[in-house]
Amino acid sequence: MPTTLDKTRQTLADLGVTRPEQVYQLFSELRSVFEAEVFSAAETQDGGKLLNIDDKWISGSRPILTEAWENWVDQSPTALQAPAKSVLSHLNRRFKLTLEVVRPLERLNALNPAAIAELFERVKEIFDRDIVLDSTLISLGVTRVSWVGRKNGLITWITERWLKPAKPELKPLVGQALNELKAHVEGALEARRMAIEAASDQGALAREREDLSLPGVMRPLGSRHPLRQTFEDIERIFLSLGYTVVAGPEIETPYYNFEALNIPEHHPARDNMDTFYLAAPPGAGQRLLRTHTSPMQIRTMEKQAPPVRIIVPGKVYRRDNPDATHNFMFHQIEGLAVDSDITFCDFKGTVEYFVREFLGPKVKTRLRPSYFPFTEPSVEVDATCVFCGGKGCGVCKQSGWIELFGAGMVDPAVYGFVNYDAKRLSGFAFGLGVDRLTQLKYNTNDIQLYFQNDVRFLRQFA
Repeated sequence: MPTTLDKTRQTLADLGVTRPEQVYQLFSELRSVFEAEVFSAAETQDGGKLLNIDDKWISGSRPILTEAWENWVDQSPTALQAPAKSVLSHLNRRFKLTLEVVRPLERLNALNPAAIAELFERVKEIFDRDIVLDSTLISLGVTRVSWVGRKNGLITWITERWLKPAKPELKPLVGQALNELKAHVEGALEARRMAIEAASDQGALAREREDLSLPGVMRPLGSRHPLRQTFEDIERIFLSLGYTVVAGPEIETPYYNFEALNIPEHHPARDNMDTFYLAAPPGAGQRLLRTHTSPMQIRTMEKQAPPVRIIVPGKVYRRDNPDATHNFMFHQIEGLAVDSDITFCDFKGTVEYFVREFLGPKVKTRLRPSYFPFTEPSVEVDATCVFCGGKGCGVCKQSGWIELFGAGMVDPAVYGFVNYDAKRLSGFAFGLGVDRLTQLKYNTNDIQLYFQNDVRFLRQFA
């Protein structure tokens, strides 16, 4: 690691100095090295050494201060040239003063009141310049030790070399000037300390203060995902009809996902519903990702005696290739109502009420015969096209109708799996495709948009 004297042979850029306060710190190090040499020579009262120090640092053919000027001033960046030049010029005067305070007044030709007054005035000016350069309490502490330090402070050396050896007729004058200098130095040091602390406090307050006139930070507001909005709309409608929202596991057994819903192992209805099976430990039984939320209908009926009115929202999985209308993961809401006197008219009224609440009061519905293993009879629920009002357009393929979802009356065979009395009870079930209903409600043509997290798309639903 280079010594302080080695640093005088390098430029400020080489030393990594980029700020004025770093320049002041560098010169403070240089001053400390110089004073250590001077005070060491002064203690031995070796005048020859003091002359050598003068030559080495100030007056020689190529003194240290000259090297520092060439490297720290002439080759410094423009922003640092002014502070470096100012501090080095002051340092030159300060070094000369240090060499003077270790010599008696006779050697300085200060043998009359005017010369003594001039000498002390110069000391005072150099001190005033010293503390102006101090911008931190640390650097001010160094200056304090340099001036009023008990062993090697300049005031101590002035006392030892100017006051004590002075001629009797000059001692009162030197003593008075020294006392005034002490008072000035101590008062100025304290005032500078208070100023630095106040500036530090003000800086802290400025950093912490909030400017209420500045514009606020504009933080983008999020919004509910369109699928979540559809979920909540559907849930709100059925909750108003007295239904309860239940949730279940996404990992199911084949029994609850298929068999208890009247879809035995080799039933052809499984062909388009076979899903993703999970690797299970030996003897643990098969596990799969559910293909619909209907398993919770079975689980609920196993635990709850009639009447039952539930909807089951959630994610489901099927072995579909992603395209504009399909995905291997999508969302459903399955519904179930079971009681002792539920008829097909109740089912039709519930469906019509839901469609009008969800798509608008002008939308009409129709029921088309269909087939599902767990309902009998089964229907497909259609609604008049929301885009053309039933007149025919490209979306509805000029038919005026759009398919919404499948539904039907619960097949009595299902009741056998949950120990319900099929002769006394009846009910209906339905399965809503949340992604499809969202496409219809917001007129989007690609289901993949819901999963791409494109903020430009999602922001439209805020």
